[in-house]
Amino acid sequence: MTRPPRRARAWMAILLLALAGGFVALGIWQLARREWKHALIEAVETRSHAAPVAAPPVAAASDAYRRIRATGRFLPGRRTLVQALTDLGPGYWVLAPLDTGRFTLLVNRGFVGKANRDALAPEPTGTVTVTGLLRLTEPKGGFLRSNDPAADRWFSRDVAAIAKARALPRPAPYFLDADASANTPGQPVGGLTVIRFTDNHMTYALTWFGMAGLCVWGLWRLRTARDHDEDGDAP
Repeated sequence: MTRPPRRARAWMAILLLALAGGFVALGIWQLARREWKHALIEAVETRSHAAPVAAPPVAAASDAYRRIRATGRFLPGRRTLVQALTDLGPGYWVLAPLDTGRFTLLVNRGFVGKANRDALAPEPTGTVTVTGLLRLTEPKGGFLRSNDPAADRWFSRDVAAIAKARALPRPAPYFLDADASANTPGQPVGGLTVIRFTDNHMTYALTWFGMAGLCVWGLWRLRTARDHDEDGDAP
């Protein structure tokens, strides 16, 4: 087999060395991401199972999935249905604005199937208390589907867009996913929040380290070829 000339092997060695370093760096980065993801999962588990706190007027990313409680009155006639697919089948999330007195909070009261959409009962009247998880807004729309406020077609729970379309006063920049405590016949099914985080970082890290190992193997093969050439040049 014809081996590449020495100059070409030198450039190949430089390239393989650079690639090996890059792959190792990517592997280390994935391990760091894994530690971050595990810390995030632990924090979310703690928030989602803690005693509920009063719903705040604003929220940060670190508040996602915190258990909260809000008291107020539902604003009639301003319900929004957002298309959804759950373990119960295709249907809609039922979002209703709750006037807390200080701000208006969009409450995802739960899921209703397509067949039961028209039979859905109105929101409760009078003062109510809702408990659930604080969820960050979902702007722009769903996968390959944009919200269309003019046609009242919604594919994501975009708080700002829904608040504008429904002319909600003082809207909070997040929504509340209601738990199952208020589930009654004829009402949406709450408590369907899915808390799931992908954790493939170790697989990715091992893949990058494996690529680095292949580069090191390639360097060893180049060195073997160089040593063979040197032996062949010896008198």
